[in-house]
Amino acid sequence: MRRWIYLGFSLLVFATQAGQLPLTVNQIGLMLRAGYSSNSLTHELSTRHFADTVDETNEKALVKAGASAELIAALKSGIYSLSPEKTAAVQQQIAAEEQRRAEQSEASRKSEAAYQARVVRERSAPSHVDDGALANKKLLAFYFSAQWCGPCRKFTPQLVDYYKRAAPEHPEFEIVFYSRDRSLFAMEKYMREENMPWPAIDFSKLKEKEVLAKNAGSGIPSLVLVDSTGKVISSSYAGSQYVGPEKVLADLDAIFAGKASARLAAQ
Repeated sequence: MRRWIYLGFSLLVFATQAGQLPLTVNQIGLMLRAGYSSNSLTHELSTRHFADTVDETNEKALVKAGASAELIAALKSGIYSLSPEKTAAVQQQIAAEEQRRAEQSEASRKSEAAYQARVVRERSAPSHVDDGALANKKLLAFYFSAQWCGPCRKFTPQLVDYYKRAAPEHPEFEIVFYSRDRSLFAMEKYMREENMPWPAIDFSKLKEKEVLAKNAGSGIPSLVLVDSTGKVISSSYAGSQYVGPEKVLADLDAIFAGKASARLAAQ
């Protein structure tokens, strides 16, 4: 034990004097790929030394990294090598450092995950649908959208402006967000970023509400307008053809103006 303590102390002094730990095959390969020449590495080895072995596998790795035949021969000759005991101690120190970095990385990952979870809990979450409050609504527009969808991000501000204009004048009308996001975090982030003023179906209950999506079509953004009985009045799809959510807003304007066409009334 004392011998290893002595070796560790000697290597610490050695590393301090040289500025860095002795080189290994893996480090030499990385330096070659980063642009170091074999000659410049020879100079590095003269001050930092070599704490590794060049077996067949390591030699192939060095050749693949671009090491010259002269550099490989020098490494094999042992002129830059530390004693076997010091080499073992250096490798042990390198392994300990890699373990420390791995533990730090894992701790950082867990800390970030915990922070995000805390943010989700502590922030003011967007409102979710209150079935009782919707009972008095005569017109419901279900908005199928997601943060990852580029066309959705383009259309949502237009829908927000429309809602702010129409909702105060028409209390019988409501928009309900049906998220196509892949997580609660993404859903709520999207709602906050776009300042969605309408309620949303709880993310954990989306699968229970799949029946609402039967008229939403295969693409987003999509709006489906229904009356209080659940009858579809207007949709972003005409059969399998995508006509867009703007069509639903135009139909809503016609309804609000009392100019709904016979086609809408008959749907």
